[in-house]
Amino acid sequence: MPELPEVETTRQGILPYCVDQTIKNIYIRETRLRWPIPEDLPQKLVGQKILHIARRSKYLLWQFSQGLLLMHLGMSGVIRVLSTALPAKKHDHVDIELASGVTIRFTDPRRFGAILWTDTLEHRLLKALGPEPLTPEFNAQYFQQALKRTTRPIKLAIMDAKLVVGVGNIYANEALFLSRIHPQRLANSLNNNEVESLVHHIKATLTKAIQAGGTTLKDFLQSDGRPGYFRQELLVYGKKGQPCSNCSQPLEEIRLNNRSTIFCKQCQQ
Repeated sequence: MPELPEVETTRQGILPYCVDQTIKNIYIRETRLRWPIPEDLPQKLVGQKILHIARRSKYLLWQFSQGLLLMHLGMSGVIRVLSTALPAKKHDHVDIELASGVTIRFTDPRRFGAILWTDTLEHRLLKALGPEPLTPEFNAQYFQQALKRTTRPIKLAIMDAKLVVGVGNIYANEALFLSRIHPQRLANSLNNNEVESLVHHIKATLTKAIQAGGTTLKDFLQSDGRPGYFRQELLVYGKKGQPCSNCSQPLEEIRLNNRSTIFCKQCQQ
């Protein structure tokens, strides 16, 4: 599933082709995504100029003088930039044709993605979100207070978008390993130094992943069709039974909320 680095990589990839461009046409071949694509979306979009494309959590926010287009990649979504509109394949659900001749194509085999319209940032999918992890608002002082209020395992806490957005399963595994914190530790048991280390490594891991173009495990491709290369940098995720890079002991796997959790029993306490 594309996580924050993959969404940010996509945003950066399509941004230069879209800003200040007018939407000429939109072709919707399949409306049945996670939520139905609004029937009147073409009327709202065609003729409008794209002012900016921002990101909030895992949502791309296409900003217009009137309204916002929300896009979510879901589990298998990909947004590609096509200089010439290639013939659509089975899972190519939406094309946004720009006046410049560029087409932005949304492909989603599993159809868990979303394309929605809103007039405000107070949309129900956005208003309850926590701070962005790469901003000053996400800091040790804030996170220490947030964690004091929950007795969940720390891995589940850092994946809670109400506490901090965008730290999905892959990057939660990596940040906890780098911080030497066991994923099952109760969130409110972490001391100040541990929280400071965790915040630091969440930021560092996400930043490094963005620079590498995200992590391609199965479905994700960048907007130009290339895979993300952070997979080569992973220390624990997907490496059950392999030797720990710190102590050489075999990495172990457990399930938390039915998500694969890889850790080193010796290094992470």
